Amino acid sequence: MHPPALSTILSPRSAQLMQKAQELETRFLSEMLAHTGLDAQTGAFNGGIGEDQFASFLREAQAKAMVDRGGLGLAQSIFQNLVRRDDPAT
Repeated sequence: MHPPALSTILSPRSAQLMQKAQELETRFLSEMLAHTGLDAQTGAFNGGIGEDQFASFLREAQAKAMVDRGGLGLAQSIFQNLVRRDDPAT
């Protein structure tokens, strides 16, 4: 059973802020994955220039999957700060 969608739990504005926070965490993780060198292939059977061009799509998908499963908690922290910025009384 899947948890309820954010749009059914949060107000429309909060859901939008959470989505943006998750997108930012996804970009951050994708960039960090790019610097790990895990996708670097060597030898005769590497993907060459084509692999280099499409590796970013794989990293982005991996980062999104990480965020969808909870990520590093960065999105939650960003979200809380965005909510606080929108409503200083909270």
